Amino acid sequence: MPLSKGTPWSVSMDEEVQRRLAANEVIFREVNEGIERGQWPGEPDSQVGFRCECARLGCNMLLNLTLAEYEHVRSDPRRFVMIRGHQVPSVERVVEEMADYVIVEKRDEAGERAEDSDPRS
Repeated sequence: MPLSKGTPWSVSMDEEVQRRLAANEVIFREVNEGIERGQWPGEPDSQVGFRCECARLGCNMLLNLTLAEYEHVRSDPRRFVMIRGHQVPSVERVVEEMADYVIVEKRDEAGERAEDSDPRS
């Protein structure tokens, strides 16, 4: 069942779907890790455009975070940053809400996959 912008998130998801969602989000986290590595050191308060780390196919939205804000998200391997409304309540819960984005924490299979694929571990 491929997910798209119009897919309702209220449906119950099996483990295979959770694995696919986690894989999509892990790819965007890796992209953001590369963005962070490419920043000039010593400017932790400068705004940087990071990719939304949601599972929606075709999402290419950017979030403006400082390096310190991104580091806060990455302090837990189960956490991802995304545009408000892009979260999937059946596999993740919102742990922080900001003006333009939310930080979510993966649960169950998706959380385990996020931990196992964390490039910082």
